[in-house]
Amino acid sequence: MPSFPASQASPASSAASASPASSTSGSILLPLDGIATRYRLPDTADLLAQLPSRSEPARSRTVFAAAHVVADPRQPNGPGLPAGVDWEATLAFRHHLWSLGLGIADAMDTAQRGMGLDWPATRELIRRSGAEARAVGGRLACGVGTDQLGATSVGDGHSLTSITAAYEEQWQVVEEAGAQVVLMASRALARTASGPDDYAEVYGRLLAQSAEPVILHWLGTPFDPALAGYWGAGDLDTAAEHVLALIRDHADKVDGIKVSLLDADREIALRRALPDGVRLYTGDDFHYPELILGDQHSSGGAQGFSHALLGVFDPLARHAAAALAALDRGDTDRYRAVLEPTVPLARHIFATPTRHYKTGVVFLAHLAGHQDHFTMVGGAQENREVAHLARLFVLAAEAGALPDPELAAARMRTFLATKGFDQ
Repeated sequence: MPSFPASQASPASSAASASPASSTSGSILLPLDGIATRYRLPDTADLLAQLPSRSEPARSRTVFAAAHVVADPRQPNGPGLPAGVDWEATLAFRHHLWSLGLGIADAMDTAQRGMGLDWPATRELIRRSGAEARAVGGRLACGVGTDQLGATSVGDGHSLTSITAAYEEQWQVVEEAGAQVVLMASRALARTASGPDDYAEVYGRLLAQSAEPVILHWLGTPFDPALAGYWGAGDLDTAAEHVLALIRDHADKVDGIKVSLLDADREIALRRALPDGVRLYTGDDFHYPELILGDQHSSGGAQGFSHALLGVFDPLARHAAAALAALDRGDTDRYRAVLEPTVPLARHIFATPTRHYKTGVVFLAHLAGHQDHFTMVGGAQENREVAHLARLFVLAAEAGALPDPELAAARMRTFLATKGFDQ
């Protein structure tokens, strides 16, 4: 059974320290930096009071939160098993995001596409989310991919024709749901394509059929190592030129491109090179405050700022709503004051291996009261160590990402007890 080394008190940044012997409701014993540390919850009442419980959609930016799914803990949900989803809790969380004025990007990597959420469950998610979006007038975009094809061994990939057909099958489901298409990066295409011409062929066929502009999706290898060499080049600058050529050839069919490279300079360069009318949706969960604000926020140049499609806005939805409302008012100081203090939390959620960030997102949803358990499809709750989740708790408390700190502390204590750590 795990045990702590000798206990010590910790100020943990802005929070005041408590006596090691303290067992008050406002403190909790955490495994921080390999030491049992009595952490005292900061007083975030004033901060929480400034975060909205409801908000209108932003006017100055188009913003999507990529939403997670809630597993049904009564079903097996182990690695390689069919995904068992708690549909009621999953859809309730989407209503939470819509109520804060955010669009939802569903059936994306945050929802564990290809990492626990299989195609039958994804199809049902798209249909259900589409019906709920229509009922409340919520903005919804959904991922279109090729994950129903399954994995193949290296050198034994699917044909370009079968990859295109797989995209088309999913595209029809999204269109029938009334959602905007996000054309996701395909592992099958990454395995099969021999160069940029193959990407141009597949994407060109799909975009030619599109009735409405779509969002392209460039997911970097920190999020999915299987996507190495996407767009037909291992060098990112060369890959950017390939995707820009694709966008220029089909600019009337492309609403924007979502970029998740965790490289702010590359994103800005790509943003400035896009054709007029094509948006850059930042997927950079490290640099989102500066990228959304942009370098031309006062004059509002189309290539001077990024819009957003972010997994980190799942746990930070109230912060996003408050910051975007400030941006709409032209209050950039308030915008920065709300979002910039959340960056340490975001960087921890998306720490290496970045693809496991979903575990932190779902753990925060549990601590915040959006779901009463910490179970994930595919058994992904085991993908982060206890020490990582303990630090996550501290950073979330200090960022004001725990709407009920006492509830969060109680759930954290229960979680630690399941891992053999006593208070």
